[in-house]
Amino acid sequence: MSSPFPNPSQDELKPGDCARLIPGEMPRLPHGGRKPPQSVRTVPPERVPDFSTGSSSTALESLLTLLFPAALQGRNALRWLRSATADCALVGLNWLLLGALLVPLRMEFPQVRLFAFKAGAPASLLGVALLHATLITLFGDAEGLYAPAKDLPQQTKILGKAIWFATVVLALGYVLQGAPWTTAVLMIGAGALHLAALWAWRWQGGKRWLRADESDQSRKVLIVGAGGSGRRMAAFLEAHPGDGRSIYGFLDNERPLGGGVIGRVRDLARLARTGFVDEVILTSPCDSDVALEVLREAKRLRLDVELVPEAFGCRLSTNDIEQVGDMPVIRLHVEHLPTARLVLKRLVDVIGSSVSLLVLSPLLAAIAASIKLDSPGPVLYRAQRAGRKGRLFRCYKFRTMVSNADALKDRLRQDNERSGPIFKIASDPRITRLGRLLRRYSLDELPQLWNVLKGEMSLVGPRPHPADDYAAYEIGHLARLDVTPGITGLWQVTARRDPSFQRGMELDREYIRTWSLGSDMRILAKTVLAVVRGSGQ
Repeated sequence: MSSPFPNPSQDELKPGDCARLIPGEMPRLPHGGRKPPQSVRTVPPERVPDFSTGSSSTALESLLTLLFPAALQGRNALRWLRSATADCALVGLNWLLLGALLVPLRMEFPQVRLFAFKAGAPASLLGVALLHATLITLFGDAEGLYAPAKDLPQQTKILGKAIWFATVVLALGYVLQGAPWTTAVLMIGAGALHLAALWAWRWQGGKRWLRADESDQSRKVLIVGAGGSGRRMAAFLEAHPGDGRSIYGFLDNERPLGGGVIGRVRDLARLARTGFVDEVILTSPCDSDVALEVLREAKRLRLDVELVPEAFGCRLSTNDIEQVGDMPVIRLHVEHLPTARLVLKRLVDVIGSSVSLLVLSPLLAAIAASIKLDSPGPVLYRAQRAGRKGRLFRCYKFRTMVSNADALKDRLRQDNERSGPIFKIASDPRITRLGRLLRRYSLDELPQLWNVLKGEMSLVGPRPHPADDYAAYEIGHLARLDVTPGITGLWQVTARRDPSFQRGMELDREYIRTWSLGSDMRILAKTVLAVVRGSGQ
């Protein structure tokens, strides 16, 4: 498997170059308890503010852990939320449909009631729908309905069981409160309708819904061992993309390179970094030294580690076992991710971008018309940018340059004022008159709110670099791509005019290490002040 990145030997790699960055995870302090020196603090002339939140971040994490259900704290939290929400919405729509069908029947036969208590007051159809949907979701989740590895036959079996129990509980509750026996019949009919609708959704459209953000959420896996167990594991994951994993390749010390084998165990650090790997699975017997080397190296790189026990003769504990197809795997090490806080960050992004697009729509229209009048060419500039885990996406900006600006870029590279793989000229001759005004107040970035709404960007995060700059990254630069890029970030509010690429890289790493929702709010506030002052370029 070819790689666009340098291929240094293992000895040339520094531990920090290949370790995956975890948002909001402060680096461990030495035994003395003093914070280690960081280059980002010593680069003149600007001082970097301390965005770490200390105990307040820990308190927030504890509160979210206490309030959020376990399903919203795992790695598949967004997938679970999307699937459960879709199920609840379908159940609600089914009940509304039943209500619409039964209203004419009640008008013709007044003795027919949807629901009735002893007091004779009709029950709210919306309340019934909400209660039924909640019961189905809870029963289904308890049976593993929303586990990513479940295929359609397994989901159908669990759906039938969950809907049956939820319907029986709901019907029994209403009958015990004095509702007529026809209520139970109606409940059973509704349950059958729910089963048909939920099954049809999963069969026809559910995969597209669950995969809407799969390109961003998919976890890349390195399999150690290209033998029978490893190939079976890879075959299952390739046949079941809904599991949320994709195979990056095999590591094997015995078999020749090729056929999916992309390296040896000693290449783990380099391949994990260049491939944005999240997880390592041990599937073949090997001596204890090699197994310990894989475990030690993966933990140092902050990767999850799992083991297929059938290849090692391990004794199993149900608390440490995960089922992947017909093969149990042992969870040896799991990196903690602040999933609940990341879900809140995404919620802030969706609400913030939606409201901003709505409120700023007159301004957006005025800017678009001004660009058309100022110079020939399209209103929007669309370009490939490197997003999370190096995935390219189409980034939108208002056009501030001449229409053939990209063709002129290579001619101007000798005038580049930035060091490293980034291109920037203060007096760029390609910029139009209106473009200079838009850049000064950062108004050209406003269309990226659409990228935020789509999930390709966040309101706050490292800025996405163009594809040609990304192609010139060194391995140590890839750490900034462990998170979703943003419209603004720590670099924009502290060292925007600093020409050092390394300075910006250290600021991005600092942002990821010390990330918190509070730091995002402070960066957004500082960005608003910078925009009002017109400090852009």
